[in-house]
Amino acid sequence: MEIEFRLDGPEGAPLLVLSNSLGTTWAMWQAQIPALTQHFRVLRYNTRGHGRSAVGQQPVTLERLGQDVIALLDHLDVERACFCGISLGGMTGMWLNRHAPERFQRIVVANTAARIGQEAGWRDRAATVREQGMDPVAQSAADRWFTPAFRQNNPEVVYPLIEQLAATPAEGYAACCDALAMADLRDELTQMPRPMLVIAGESDPVTTSRDAEAIVVDAPHAHYLVLPASHLSNVACAAAFNQHVITFLTAGAEHELNH
Repeated sequence: MEIEFRLDGPEGAPLLVLSNSLGTTWAMWQAQIPALTQHFRVLRYNTRGHGRSAVGQQPVTLERLGQDVIALLDHLDVERACFCGISLGGMTGMWLNRHAPERFQRIVVANTAARIGQEAGWRDRAATVREQGMDPVAQSAADRWFTPAFRQNNPEVVYPLIEQLAATPAEGYAACCDALAMADLRDELTQMPRPMLVIAGESDPVTTSRDAEAIVVDAPHAHYLVLPASHLSNVACAAAFNQHVITFLTAGAEHELNH
C-alpha cells in the first residue's frame, strides 16, 4: 500500500474510516479514539503526501484521494464502511458519497465545503511551500484552526498540531493544495445519496457555517450541526463531536445493513 494506515478497536465491529485535514496526520483524531472504538473498528490513514503516505508519480486530485480510500477498503476486504472526514478529508467523503456510495453506510463531513477557497489561493500556497518550506503556513495555522480562547487555554493541544503541520513533507502538502485548487463538488451535491452529517464550526474562517448550510440544502439526505469551534471542531469540541458522530453513524445502522 502506498497509503500509511492503522487500525484500532475490536476486530468484529463495523469499520469507520477517519480522514485527516490538510497538514495533519492521523494523530489529529486521538481525542476520538477512546469513544469511537467502543462502537467501531477505526481505520485511520494519512492522506497522500502526509506522514509516510506516498505522494506518488501522478498529480494528486480529489478523485485520487477518494480512490485511495476505496483501495484501503479493498486491501482490508471490507465491502461497506462508515466514513468521517474533516476539511480536505470532508471533501474526500463527499466525493465518495457521489462516486462510490455503495461502499458506505453513513458519512460525516466536518469543517468542509463543496468548494474550499479559490484556485489562485491554493496555487499561491503550493508555490510558497515549494519555495520556502512549511514554516510560512505553520506560523499562521493556529489562527485559522482555533479560536483565541481555545489557543490560550489549551496550548498543550495546539502546539503539537502546529508542530505536526511544520513537519509535513512540503511536496506532499503542495500536491494536496494543487488538488484543492481544482476540487469543486458544487454541481454534484444533488447526486450524493448516502445519509450525511455536515458539521460546521461557528467561528470557522476557512469553511464557514454558510458553506456547510449550502451542502445541506443540495445534498438529499444531509443533516446540519454547528459546534462552538473554529476549523478543527473534532479537537476543540471533542466530547460533543464524538457524541454526535456516534449517534448519527449508529442511527438506523441495523436497518441500513440489510439494504
